[in-house]
Amino acid sequence: MTTASAPGKIILVGEHAVVYGRPAIAAPVWQVQARATVEETPNEACRIVAPQIGLNIRLADAAPNEPLALVARLALGKLGAASPPEWRIEARSDIPMASGLGSGAAISAAVARALFAHAGQELPVETLSQIVFASERIHHGRPSGIDNTVIAWETPIWFVKGEAPQPIRPGWPFTIVIADSGVPAPTRETVAHVRQGWEQDPARYEAWFDEMGEIAAKARSAMEAGQLRRLGRLFDKNQTLLERIGVSSPVLERLIDAARHNGALGAKLSGGGRGGNVIALVEPAIAPLVEEGFRSAGARRVITTTI
Repeated sequence: MTTASAPGKIILVGEHAVVYGRPAIAAPVWQVQARATVEETPNEACRIVAPQIGLNIRLADAAPNEPLALVARLALGKLGAASPPEWRIEARSDIPMASGLGSGAAISAAVARALFAHAGQELPVETLSQIVFASERIHHGRPSGIDNTVIAWETPIWFVKGEAPQPIRPGWPFTIVIADSGVPAPTRETVAHVRQGWEQDPARYEAWFDEMGEIAAKARSAMEAGQLRRLGRLFDKNQTLLERIGVSSPVLERLIDAARHNGALGAKLSGGGRGGNVIALVEPAIAPLVEEGFRSAGARRVITTTI
């Protein structure tokens, strides 16, 4: 049996604008992970199993748009398999689904890694990102590519659609408290909503996206210089723009207010919006206060991570 894993992720700044060619910054979250195992099953057809989503099917019978089956086919193709091997592929994850933490990309990455490891071959990070991106197109319709990239690279990244990602090395570690609102984050729907607004008033949306791009550039500078208070202010500015494009919601804003009230340096939604996660930049000493504030404001789950 061979096992592989992949982390969750958060977008720090630049979500939605990244779809329109502006930069964004994302980071892996190791406190939650997806895992996949591959084992030999002699005289049995290749099968892919994901109990948490009720998937248990022969790979040969899976629909073309089944994301994990697509990942398996693409990975096996890269491995040069002429036909599906007699393997059982099982995937599990402790990343909440539809929460903005990259659950789909992480579980796809874990499956691809497990397949390559079981075959005894190296999996180049660029190849992994391409395989996972194919599954992201099924999940999200028009993904920017940021989720598959940060999960494949497993490091904070500066991402611009169509360009090579650039790793970011923070000048000082910083602490992020993540609150899961418990409300599903319909990324496909929020991306479509923003596109509709952009089509109706492109000049206004382009100006907002430009502002988000400038915030991302300043955030990268603040991260690399270890300027946490400056980074926190940029989180707040990014949140204001996300509210303007209509992807925030009362439940997210209640969590953001709770974080700020309890001493966060800045807070914003992370990912598609409407639901999913809120992230708060905090001094380590006040992380417990912000965690409790999130819970009191209704967060279903709270994770603290260091970047």
